[in-house]
Amino acid sequence: MDRDTAEVDVGAVPGERAREWVEHHHRYSAPSTYVYDFVWDATGEAEGPFCTDVDGNVLLDFTTHVAAAPLGYNNPKILDKLDEFDLVDPTKIAGQDFYLSLGGTPEDPDLPGPTHLMERLVDVTDQYGMNTVFLSNSGAEAVENAMKICYDHRPEAKYGITFEGAFHGRTLGALSLNRSKSVYRRDYPELSSVHDVPFCRDQSCDPTTCSCGFFHRDDPVSKLREKLDPETGHVDPEEVAFVAMEPIQGEGGYRIPSDAFAEEVAALTDEYDIPLIADEIQAGMGRTGELWGSDHFAFEPDVMAVAKGLRVGATVSSEEVFPEDKGRISSTWGAGDLLSSALGTLTLDAIEEYDLLDNATRRGRQFREIIEDADPGMVVEVRNRGLMFAVELDTKDRRDAVIEAAFERGLLTLACGHKSIRMLPPLDVTEREIEMGADLFLGAVEDVTERTAPDAD
Repeated sequence: MDRDTAEVDVGAVPGERAREWVEHHHRYSAPSTYVYDFVWDATGEAEGPFCTDVDGNVLLDFTTHVAAAPLGYNNPKILDKLDEFDLVDPTKIAGQDFYLSLGGTPEDPDLPGPTHLMERLVDVTDQYGMNTVFLSNSGAEAVENAMKICYDHRPEAKYGITFEGAFHGRTLGALSLNRSKSVYRRDYPELSSVHDVPFCRDQSCDPTTCSCGFFHRDDPVSKLREKLDPETGHVDPEEVAFVAMEPIQGEGGYRIPSDAFAEEVAALTDEYDIPLIADEIQAGMGRTGELWGSDHFAFEPDVMAVAKGLRVGATVSSEEVFPEDKGRISSTWGAGDLLSSALGTLTLDAIEEYDLLDNATRRGRQFREIIEDADPGMVVEVRNRGLMFAVELDTKDRRDAVIEAAFERGLLTLACGHKSIRMLPPLDVTEREIEMGADLFLGAVEDVTERTAPDAD
């Protein structure tokens, strides 16, 4: 496949073979998050955002597997550097303190391994004073370990604070922080003493114009300040182990907070010396045009949870926050995935080498301008930072219909929030590919508009 000339080419989707694969899959699969019947043919041609399904349809994937494939499919920016690597068995070693060499020296390895991924993470979080990393298998594990080290760091603390609309994972501990959809938490046991406050929904608001409830408009004191006030609040700040937040909410609807919100979070966590956990699992790794979503805002995280585009999970903080006791945190396989660690390091290298932060900013701006200039009637709002991109529709039903219509046209998208569509093109997406994706998306909106018009029958 020549990415520079590739075109979307779809017949019927899902096709006959895709239906067979999906039916076979669900004979054994537990119910999970259904998206649509797209079956990637991993033996077919694919590069960047272009991929082929089992029926030979060529589609444009603007999901990048929910940011877990940040450079799309078969990207030579990464694969070319793996050409000389002969895979070994096992490709996983038993965890954080089982060591290996993939050739070369520690300072100049032939191929980076878990050690070098941790080193790179320390390099790219140095502005936050972070110097210590614990690797794990997933984002949820990264969040779990972030909470654990904060509880350990403040042994007298029993409270945690999260935000409305938050999504931090599906393990039991991480679920205790979730406030996006009830189906994630309903009837499961939870950590006690996790409080929540509103998350900013208007990136242009200030304390006197706030409509989300974080600030009291008539008396511009934040709900978080009110809750933590040592004299009148009901949560003793000395007993708060952490404040956990996504710099930009993902599953909750790609919500971008205002500077006033970010400044208040920064002020309160500094004033009461409460560790701030930044969940960078979706907003991090260059997605927003900065390496970390937190880089856009006034707050400075004390702990980061990273995954998806990193290819592994990672909890990053300072040695002062991490427990000193051996065995206090551990994971049999978490830090031992040779190939994923190499891919994570090479992804960070590619972001720097090819100036992909700037590309994410420019292509995100281009995408937004095309959608806003078209001004489709059912679109309520366009939100983005870089290539973390969302379009909010006027109703949930229309949102779902547009996702399906886009799929039929050959564009893969995802839902988020109550009635928003999220799109996450590869970080090296080109001007041509953005134009193509925008055209397919607007065509899908037009299809749904025509179907739902009053005289459509």
